[in-house]
Amino acid sequence: MSASPSPSLTTAAPTQRDLLDFVRRASEDHDLIASLPLDPEGRTWVRLEGPGGSEAWLIGWPPGTGTGWHDHAESVGAFLTASGELKENSLAARLPADGWKTLELSEGVDRERTLAAGQGRAFGQHHVHEVLNESKSEHAISVHAYYPPLPQIRRYSRTGQVLRLESVERPEDWQ
Repeated sequence: MSASPSPSLTTAAPTQRDLLDFVRRASEDHDLIASLPLDPEGRTWVRLEGPGGSEAWLIGWPPGTGTGWHDHAESVGAFLTASGELKENSLAARLPADGWKTLELSEGVDRERTLAAGQGRAFGQHHVHEVLNESKSEHAISVHAYYPPLPQIRRYSRTGQVLRLESVERPEDWQ
């Protein structure tokens, strides 16, 4: 008689829905949100313990700040506005993973959404976007989660329909 295999001790990787559920729960933790130090000049952030080995961040956005165009490489993710309001501009297009510096975007690929407190979204791999706090007077706070932990962030510049790869950041650049 053979022994049956032992159950796996590994847990499944968190899905986009798991990440969205996490950022929603974290954003409802009023003590956590209130603990973030806010700077009137620049964004602030605190690393959080995300589900299933994911990378998570609590981020403060002074009025008029933003990320610039970027992606999260092979990671899936989610973010939710905990207070204030954020605007997300994104591209509904799959970009080539590597081997390009300049790309002409097709018409109609731009998407825009406003995320008020309590609103968020999940996204897949290679999602290209920018996030902005367009308020002239109010800070915004958001919670973000990514899986696998970010291997890199590619930063882009954009002029009209032309997207240019400007730099590639690795975890040691932002931790």
